[in-house]
Amino acid sequence: MEHLTITVGGVVRELPTIPVGNVGRVPLVEFIGDSELTNAAAQEMLALIPAGTEILLTVVTNALPLTHEISDRSGIPYVVARKKRRTYMQDPLIQQVPTLTLGVGETLWLDGPHAARLRGKRVTIVQDVVSSGGTAQALTRFVERSGGTLLGYVAAFNQGSAALPVRALQTLPQHL
Repeated sequence: MEHLTITVGGVVRELPTIPVGNVGRVPLVEFIGDSELTNAAAQEMLALIPAGTEILLTVVTNALPLTHEISDRSGIPYVVARKKRRTYMQDPLIQQVPTLTLGVGETLWLDGPHAARLRGKRVTIVQDVVSSGGTAQALTRFVERSGGTLLGYVAAFNQGSAALPVRALQTLPQHL
């Protein structure tokens, strides 16, 4: 199968499928550059945000526009972990991602002042797609190490066998 059709908030997209190692083909979700899909998903995801959330935590790149739109609509601020160290970072927290669906390990960086914004706050982690849960687990460690309290995980799509209580708009097939 070369494409998978999804509908989010009335927006229909034909997602291309890409080969991933020995897994087979997986749907490729792209929020970057697709304002219509990003806005529709953000609007629908508002209902998934746990009550009492004080701050959102996400990771660059694809989840960033989605989290920004959720923040804009809800008024809940957000913090972003990065995939590489930036020269301006002050005393960053560093966290290895245990495993990634694409088979490439990563290191996440959270700037010290951004980690301080999580301290004492009720945090919800926002992702575009949760597959193995490795990135979500790394973000959870940032919340814990920063002194925040994790309220939950939300994602536009769940795809895989992550043993985390992820609230998602839709479940995508693990492979096609």
